[in-house]
Amino acid sequence: MQIILIRHTSVDVPPGVCYGQTDVPLKPTFEQEAALTSANLQALLTDGRSLDHVYTSPLTRCVRLATYCGYADAERDKRLMEINFGAWEMKPFDANDDPRLKEWYADYLNVAATGGESFAMQYQRVSQFLDELRTKNYQRVAIFAHGGVLICAQIYAGLIKTEEAFSALTPYGGIIQIEI
Repeated sequence: MQIILIRHTSVDVPPGVCYGQTDVPLKPTFEQEAALTSANLQALLTDGRSLDHVYTSPLTRCVRLATYCGYADAERDKRLMEINFGAWEMKPFDANDDPRLKEWYADYLNVAATGGESFAMQYQRVSQFLDELRTKNYQRVAIFAHGGVLICAQIYAGLIKTEEAFSALTPYGGIIQIEI
């Protein structure tokens, strides 16, 4: 099955602020960014093969891009949400005095944010979604999601190793493809 994963456009959040699952606004450049992403997506779909299904994270930044690209009816699935940073949401990393932050920096793969989840927990829920998707009789699917979800999908597909995860962050509005 071919899966086309599309990352949401730029968020209007100051650099260094941990926003995770918070439903944050998009930058005023949304229209320009979305037009480019939509054109890139349409270029991938010119081979005559249609999409069997379209999914999206329920967060506004993904739903808005899916709608712009013509998929207002995309199925929303919470497993496609960004990592949950719990008590750290909307706090600048450099102003976070939670002692667990040092533990997280040392082992973000396994240490959960206070009241949130670890990368391993996010990977588990994205993997569950992809395992379920494999049981469907689809040939081609599009998913509008977040940087962390795209990383998890690439690990799941064997394209990158877990330890390379954050060096493989897809840019805002970027598109990747995997086969499962």
